[in-house]
Amino acid sequence: MRVLRPIALSALLAFSAGPTLSETLQSALVSAFNTSNLLEQRRALLRAEDENVASAFAALRPQVNGGSSVTQSEQATPSRSTLTSTINLGFELLLYDSGATALAVEAAKETVLATRAALVSQEQQVLLNAVQAYVNVLRDGRVVSLRENNLRLITQELRAAEDRFEVGEVTRTDVAQAEARLAQARGALVDAQGQLDISREFYRLAVGKAPGALTSKVVLPNLPDTVEKARRLGVQNSPAIRQVQHEVKAGELNAQRSLALTRPRLSLEAGVGHSSTIDNNGSVGLTLSVPIYQGGQLRALYRRSLAQVQAARAGLNQQTLLTRQAVSDSWSRLRVANAQVQASDRQISAAEVAFEGVREEARFGSRTTLDVLDAEQALFDARTNRVVAETQVYSEAYGLLASMGLLTVKYLNLPVTRYDPAEYYNAVKNAPVSTSKAGKKLDRIMQRYQKN
Repeated sequence: MRVLRPIALSALLAFSAGPTLSETLQSALVSAFNTSNLLEQRRALLRAEDENVASAFAALRPQVNGGSSVTQSEQATPSRSTLTSTINLGFELLLYDSGATALAVEAAKETVLATRAALVSQEQQVLLNAVQAYVNVLRDGRVVSLRENNLRLITQELRAAEDRFEVGEVTRTDVAQAEARLAQARGALVDAQGQLDISREFYRLAVGKAPGALTSKVVLPNLPDTVEKARRLGVQNSPAIRQVQHEVKAGELNAQRSLALTRPRLSLEAGVGHSSTIDNNGSVGLTLSVPIYQGGQLRALYRRSLAQVQAARAGLNQQTLLTRQAVSDSWSRLRVANAQVQASDRQISAAEVAFEGVREEARFGSRTTLDVLDAEQALFDARTNRVVAETQVYSEAYGLLASMGLLTVKYLNLPVTRYDPAEYYNAVKNAPVSTSKAGKKLDRIMQRYQKN
């Protein structure tokens, strides 16, 4: 994996307040990966696809079947009872089928690879949800703090207005304006607290545990320095594109298999039997099966498989376009969010000066209570906008990483035990017998998954 250069971002992206605490974004990502039911579901589905390879491969091996029967017959005249027992053993080995079975094996392998890519897509979504949940709690926690501070300031302004009203410096209207703004601030605080509760519940769902005291700094991922580089990386690494590529290949193999089913099939068959009433018997022979006429069914299946391949190829082209668009959109949103952070910094500086000036002027009677409240609201809005812009930068940075197919535990180098999709596949791909060494190894692997 090539090393990416970090994108040029503002040095003021980190939250400015709050100590560095123990629960980091990395720990949230680790918890999300380790506790995700969605990943467990996808892994189980992948193992099910692995078994399809084993099932297809088994058709290339000898098929041995045994049977026995016991029959009692009664005869009235003359009265006689006969008990007959038979034992038989049958053997069949595919010698030639125009490659149909081998093609089925290869198609199943491609489907496994497509399902592995789908697992990576799910991994990216799990990690992206964890990032979003983390920054949402950070954002809403900061907004609640700002709302609480805003409520305190408005309460002070109300008291000041009441004091000035007592000495005749302002009218009852000024007091009423402060009271109205205070009621509005209280309602807004309740709303912010409710949104924080919602974000905390989403965090619990996405990360697998309730949020603790989150650290206020988030490490941004390394990103390419141009949008065109980001697009190229997206096309190269996107698991969604890889998934469709393997689906196209599987479709092509299935189309070839459909054509092979219209051709001759040759198998070796043998059988032995024993009956209590007749001598032992046995037979060996070759069976040639040639499809001559099935009402057009085989050709219809072939044409259908060709159409499915065409659909998959069109889907691949569309997925490539969607990936490029997703990268471009994430890139643009990240640049906008970064610009908003810088604009918010300037807005805060100006709003602070304006607020202090208006409040000072109000002491000398040149400004009304409403002027002070409006200036304070402008400062609050500026600080809130910066909090939102900061968290948006984090969300979009990791969203861009996901659109490039790089939001994985491997690329992020998270300290987790990674799931090895090849372990189970290698254990089952040759359809091992349960009593063999490979079969016993497979049993141990399955027991481990059952415990999980």
